[in-house]
Amino acid sequence: MDYQFPSTFAWGVATAAYQIEGAVAAEGRQNCVWDSFAALPGRIQGGDTAAIACDHYHRFPEDVAAMARLGVKHYRFSLAWPRIIPEGRGAVNEAGMDFYRRLLDALQDAGIEPHATLFHWDSPQALEDRYGSWRSREMAQDFADYTAAVVQRLGDRITSWMTMNEIHCFTHLGYGVRRQPPHAPGTLVSSPQQVWQTSHHALLAHGLACQAIRAASPRPAQVGLVDNFVPTVPLIEDKDHIQAAQRAFHLNASNGGIVVPALTGAYAPDLLESLGPAAPEIRAGDLDTIAQPLDWFGFNCYFGTYVRPTETGAGYEYLSFPKSYPRLHMPWLRIMPDCLYWGVRHLSETLGRRDLPIFITENGCAVKDRLTETGEVIDSDRIFFHRAYLRAAHRAIQEGFPLQGYFLWTLMDNFEWSYGHHRRFGLIYTDYKTLQRIPKASYYWYQRCIQHNRIV
Repeated sequence: MDYQFPSTFAWGVATAAYQIEGAVAAEGRQNCVWDSFAALPGRIQGGDTAAIACDHYHRFPEDVAAMARLGVKHYRFSLAWPRIIPEGRGAVNEAGMDFYRRLLDALQDAGIEPHATLFHWDSPQALEDRYGSWRSREMAQDFADYTAAVVQRLGDRITSWMTMNEIHCFTHLGYGVRRQPPHAPGTLVSSPQQVWQTSHHALLAHGLACQAIRAASPRPAQVGLVDNFVPTVPLIEDKDHIQAAQRAFHLNASNGGIVVPALTGAYAPDLLESLGPAAPEIRAGDLDTIAQPLDWFGFNCYFGTYVRPTETGAGYEYLSFPKSYPRLHMPWLRIMPDCLYWGVRHLSETLGRRDLPIFITENGCAVKDRLTETGEVIDSDRIFFHRAYLRAAHRAIQEGFPLQGYFLWTLMDNFEWSYGHHRRFGLIYTDYKTLQRIPKASYYWYQRCIQHNRIV
């Protein structure tokens, strides 16, 4: 089969500020919650920190040149809130803003369109100290004010904005009850209701930021939300299994409390019923704020949940993975290409949003990359992974779903959160001792895909 993509399909790569920039104390930047989290013994594998990361802050011209050679015309990156407004609210640090101006100028010179994420988990430590970050409704307004400050200054260079990345990860994985959360700020709270309240505050922040972007942008702008909702995938593609997967979608993971209200204006009723007293407090007007019109939706796609129909109970059941099910170099990274197709289909069909363009804003895999004696990285496992997921993307487009682009995660190996430098997702190998960048076999494979506008 010839897996040719439409001529308008956007091929890109994605990164996040905290994972690549380093320079955590440069030119007025102050700590974020991840700096504080990484300083705690035992939280980050190997005791690694992002103090240097890939030193992208100083080496961005080299990295932009690598993107230009790769052939991508679209780059998704994030801006660091504590670099721009170090205290989280108040004065703008123009020196920090100037870094992003220089980066954007380099991208423009290379013919690469920027797609900016305003928040990718690095919230200012000052706001954690002031009121507990996402535990407070104040965070939503401070995020909106930060958004306005950025868009006023960079809206002449950026017209594609994402409010925030993966709400579940920085709320439900950053706050917990009777367990130590694996993500920053690593805060123990007293009830599940307080955890759900953090994600509700993040949804409010998203809605207010949408309004701020449209009010502040000097040019017409496109606004999206990025989420890693977990698709329900029918074990067998027949009518009964598909209907079971559609019914199961709203209660899988946190879908019914994040992507559903963002796109439909209401929490999934089944979720609220199941949560009972653990449901978040929803004030009058909140849902109208949360469900702001979007120009597109960003789906971060890695894995899903298999579902089959049952004759009892809810009419479906979630299936666990057998021990032999294939995965790559993360405990959660089960190889499940069909989740991309079904994620796109659920957005359009199950949530009734056929009107909404979709981009895959992340899709990638960690593998055990090693340099050969000749200094190469032959990551055929990564190529296998991306071929499979791109075939699922091609299927979605062929069936008429509005999938318009693909941002591969990630450009280069970087600081992989609690795994430090011990998990590699990049097309480019990062030597953390020398900071040398070495393109892997997957880099050259993806380069050919982009050149030919098809899976090769």
